[in-house]
Amino acid sequence: MMIQMKRKGLIVVVSGFSGTGKGTLMKALTARYDCYALSVSATTRDPRPGEKEGSEYFFISDSEFEKMIEEDALVEHAGYCHHYYGTPKKFVEEQISIGKDVILEIEIQGALQIKKKFPEALLLFVMPPNVPELESRLRGRGTETDEVIHERMLRAKTEAEGIEQYDYIIINDQLDECVEQTHAVIEAAHYTPFRNEQFIEEIRQQLDELI
Repeated sequence: MMIQMKRKGLIVVVSGFSGTGKGTLMKALTARYDCYALSVSATTRDPRPGEKEGSEYFFISDSEFEKMIEEDALVEHAGYCHHYYGTPKKFVEEQISIGKDVILEIEIQGALQIKKKFPEALLLFVMPPNVPELESRLRGRGTETDEVIHERMLRAKTEAEGIEQYDYIIINDQLDECVEQTHAVIEAAHYTPFRNEQFIEEIRQQLDELI
């Protein structure tokens, strides 16, 4: 009997300091490869210039978000800089079922929630090449005050303490190189033994039958 290792969709969690270019990286990755689906999170923060409803985020009120929590309609949720962020469950489950790798761009609190619920999830932490570059990118947005930038840098210092809980780090310096590196890491993760236990067991059964 022929056995083929079926490609199962993975949950790929992408976190990183604010300003590392996570969103740009994920959009470039999903544009270049058709094996990914980019999950759209819900948030209670206001849209930034150029952001569209249902594209970057679903922008909802605090009460709407709290209702989703009560109804268990989120895979994960977390508070960040005085706002809620969370991942709607329905979309993730639909994409995984058809073999797509679902990319979730979420903060460290939510990432660890995902890992607890879904041990097979792959956790990636996006980092800048250095801290001055991180601050430069935050200021380059032109949308945050000095106070908010300072708050985000303080948050980055806290988040840096949890990086070891991730599977891989991704250095976002040159975008094209970073896209290729990220894709290679995700592809390699598909072939780890603990993500292919059914295939391994089928091989063992065939060996037993043959011998």
